Amino acid sequence: QEQFVESGGGSVQPGGSLTLSCTVSGNLFNVLAVGWYRQAPGKERELVAALSNYGSVSNYTDSVKGRFTVSRDNPKKTAYLQMNNLKPEDTAVYYCNIGRWEPVLRGGPFASWGQGTQVTVSS
Repeated sequence: QEQFVESGGGSVQPGGSLTLSCTVSGNLFNVLAVGWYRQAPGKERELVAALSNYGSVSNYTDSVKGRFTVSRDNPKKTAYLQMNNLKPEDTAVYYCNIGRWEPVLRGGPFASWGQGTQVTVSS
């Protein structure tokens, strides 16, 4: 099964920027959609952004539209989440996963998850 390695998180002040990366093992990355998700303390994991297998279709949760951009590099089996104008409410552990479009939008079910990367936005 695929393995996910998320990186790029950190602590930033409000208004700052971060770029997250997610590298996926195996041979399915290029043919499946990718989703970025986040889970804040005490909350359920939620979809942040999704991108189709060739990058032609994207979807963002309303709270990040205009601030976050999802992209992918298929030869590198890596997805990215560029996050600008970060807000305290963006604080969460961020994860990625891959699947068909509808399951990615629903948040699963998926066979496995990576460890995620922590993003903390605080002054």
